[in-house]
Amino acid sequence: MELVVGASSGAVKSLVGKLGSLLAQEYTLIRGVRDDIQYINDELASMQAFLNLLKRAPPPGGHDEQRQDWMKQVREVAYDIEDCVDDVSHRLGGEPRGSGIRVYLRRKWYLLRTLYARHCIASEIGNLKARAQHVSERRTRYGVGNPQTGNGSGNSAEANGPRDRPAPPPQLIGTMEPVGIEEAMKKLEQWIAKVNRDTGRQLRFLAIVGFGGVGKTTVAMALYNKLGDTFHYRAYVLASQKFNLLTVLRDLFKQLHEQQAGASKIDLNEIDGWKEGELKDMLASQLRGKRTYILVDDIWSVSTWENIRDNLPIREMGGSIVVTTRFKSVAEACRRQNGEVYEHEPLLEENSCKLFHQVISSSGFDCPSRFINREVIMKTCRGLPLAIIVVAGLVASKLRSDTGPKLYHHIAQVGKDLPDLENNPSTEGVTHIVNHCYNQLPAELKTCLLYLSMFPKGCLISRKRLIRKWIAEGFITEKHGKTDEEVAEDCFNELISRNLIRAVDNSNNGKVKSCQVHDMVLEYIFAKSRDENFITVVGGHWHTPFPCYKVRRLSIHKSDRQEKDMVQRMKLSHVRSLNTLGSFKSLHSTMAKFQILQVLDLEGCKDLSSDEFRKICSMHQLKYLSLRRTDIEKISERIGWLQYLEVLDIRETNVTRLPPSVERLQRMVHLLAGNKSKRIALTLSQEMTKMMALQTLSGIEIILSNELCPLAALENLTNLKKLTIYKLVRLNNDDDALQLQSAIEHLSSCSLKFLAIDDDFTGFLDKWLEDSKAPPEHLHTLGLLGKLSNVPDWVGNLHNLEKLTLSLTALRTETFLVLRRLPQLFSLIFSLDTAKNDASVLNVLHKNTLKSGGRVIVPKGLKKLKLLRFVAPVMPALSFMEGAMPELQMLELRFLMIEDVFGLESLKSLQQVVLVTSSSQAYKDAKAKATHIKELASKIPNGPRVAVYEYNYS
Repeated sequence: MELVVGASSGAVKSLVGKLGSLLAQEYTLIRGVRDDIQYINDELASMQAFLNLLKRAPPPGGHDEQRQDWMKQVREVAYDIEDCVDDVSHRLGGEPRGSGIRVYLRRKWYLLRTLYARHCIASEIGNLKARAQHVSERRTRYGVGNPQTGNGSGNSAEANGPRDRPAPPPQLIGTMEPVGIEEAMKKLEQWIAKVNRDTGRQLRFLAIVGFGGVGKTTVAMALYNKLGDTFHYRAYVLASQKFNLLTVLRDLFKQLHEQQAGASKIDLNEIDGWKEGELKDMLASQLRGKRTYILVDDIWSVSTWENIRDNLPIREMGGSIVVTTRFKSVAEACRRQNGEVYEHEPLLEENSCKLFHQVISSSGFDCPSRFINREVIMKTCRGLPLAIIVVAGLVASKLRSDTGPKLYHHIAQVGKDLPDLENNPSTEGVTHIVNHCYNQLPAELKTCLLYLSMFPKGCLISRKRLIRKWIAEGFITEKHGKTDEEVAEDCFNELISRNLIRAVDNSNNGKVKSCQVHDMVLEYIFAKSRDENFITVVGGHWHTPFPCYKVRRLSIHKSDRQEKDMVQRMKLSHVRSLNTLGSFKSLHSTMAKFQILQVLDLEGCKDLSSDEFRKICSMHQLKYLSLRRTDIEKISERIGWLQYLEVLDIRETNVTRLPPSVERLQRMVHLLAGNKSKRIALTLSQEMTKMMALQTLSGIEIILSNELCPLAALENLTNLKKLTIYKLVRLNNDDDALQLQSAIEHLSSCSLKFLAIDDDFTGFLDKWLEDSKAPPEHLHTLGLLGKLSNVPDWVGNLHNLEKLTLSLTALRTETFLVLRRLPQLFSLIFSLDTAKNDASVLNVLHKNTLKSGGRVIVPKGLKKLKLLRFVAPVMPALSFMEGAMPELQMLELRFLMIEDVFGLESLKSLQQVVLVTSSSQAYKDAKAKATHIKELASKIPNGPRVAVYEYNYS
């Protein structure tokens, strides 16, 4: 089994490096311990060489049970030794160094104080040495012999590792229609039209059925996105194998409440405490007399379908409920309720080859259609979209150049390696293809992919969150002259290009913002991860037995009593990574057991107390700590104990200050804070400016004229790559603006690539932009929000700029004349906080419109712009000239009032138009304008998709 080899080899490779580092450090250990460590190091190095040999030369039928069992033993002893090594560095890390009488006395006290700890460490290392000996001897005793050499097939995994290739170009995700669903959409649109013609309040059911990987969810989501806005409300929920009614009802209520006009705003965090009866009553109140479209994805049983049907307020609502399922019994149950059933079929040959061609081309390779081996693709993939895209990703990973003949050769080779699905077009057949593609990955990518099993099914996974956790876990190291973050980005991009994970959304700079794992791929890596004791999941979408090994990484998806009891019975002292969703209650009584935790992700937990946070500060080896969207309001002084901390995420909390002890966090790389929507920011302190390793400082408030934190101290952060300022306070004189301007210009001359400033209408931006003598020429991203009267000429000289966000107060024709000189500009956003809908702001907007002759004219230029977005309460008339934005793919307008839009037909490359208005009856004109713009867009020759959304902005 290639997975076992990869996981065991990866564990040993990581440990050998740590042992060498431990020997190099001058810890005072009990006599003989260094010899034991050296023995363990040598023994593991030999084991690693043997594992590498197994990896390069796997037998045709895979490794036998004895060899697999031996490799698991190697992995477990390697994990335990690594735990011990990390414990040594923590418990003995403060040994005094130097000379002199004071150091001598301190050293004697240190030796006395750590005597017991050193004896415990010596005993544990002795036991681990004996275990390593026994594992080594057991291989010979039970005949785990050397593999046959000469088989080169195993080299492919390493050969297909992440390559030193350019980063993928910026792109927009989701602007292209899925391939081969035209016939399905035509039939299903007719059904929706029939539902819409129903003037009564009858609820209609539709089941889309087909086995895993055939594209059910793709069709269902395309229908949801295209026609969902023809109903009053719409919502999407996931059922899955481990169905939980309460979770589904809560998710439904949250989505529907956001769209409800005139409703009093409810704190959505409170909903998590509501009981089933309360939720049903509130849903009934929401849906009374409203036609609603509900999509329920991935129903596994008839009982689940009946549970959903019986617990929705069907009498109060009209519209439709659409479900997707792998099981015909569920579809038949839907049919018995006078529902419709649509059985989704695999792609035909033409569309299969079209999808294959699209995947290869999107990987950056020239892909002549004549070199696509159609027969092999159909036999291997049988028209199943998931099989096609992962096979295409595998083929693309083998290509370098001259893709025509090589493309044909690689497709033929894949056809030989994989049994065709011609006689087995099923879920099991697709799983076999996923298994083959997985086995082609190098160990590094396997580890990164397995880590995704920590996240629940259907979860949108942030790219930045993921790669920061990979780094903190030690999966990624610097190499080939690249930083660890650059290597992690390469690994992420490689998994995307191989289509083992799917890009869902992009940031405004065109990079992937979030990804998702297809259900079948996630189910596969979940099983692999469980078998390898890589990650233990509690309360997930699939049934999991109680772990038979020590728990190494723990992910808690649900925190009811059953899950709490399971966690309390586990051996948790070896857990290195902990991820919990929604609730912290299953961990309240177990916090003291996490002795060597390095990654702690509590994002979204609403029951984290100050006492629990103090316990977290005792986890001295923490590298990654996320408290995002928790209820934490104050950070304890004890946070200074976490001297290995590299990432602290306190976004969307009420934390506004950090204690002075943060100056001891000298390894801190990313400090993420603030709540943009609530205008909450973290006050910059002088202690924060002493964290010299900082690369990201996000969501801060700068209090000018503050003697406790002179702005000159900000210039100390010369490694800073990203700076976002949410607030400026006490801008009393020109000296304050000059000091902040000087600090920003200094940082821009060092490492700064991302700068965002919201001056909260204090006037700093106008002053700084006007007086700047050294504009930030190296920026890739710039955001200027607040009082911005005009855009100075030097902005047009920022030749590296890819993303630009400006205050709507700078929207005028002259602005576009400056911006069209930016050669790399990918996205342009004009934004204004709806809370700033006051007379002074409206007056500025009115003056800008008058200066532009009653409308803002977008002139010819901006040749590479692909995304244009306007977010504002009030928008002037926009007029696009011919050739204004020749490559624009997406236009997004969010407004409460808008004059009009002209010249849409000149945007020849437009693929998607998104219109977002208020659902309130007070803005009927906005709804009418949205309908008018939708009609204009529908007349564009290339036919862009148009989506209209209504939300409650009250």
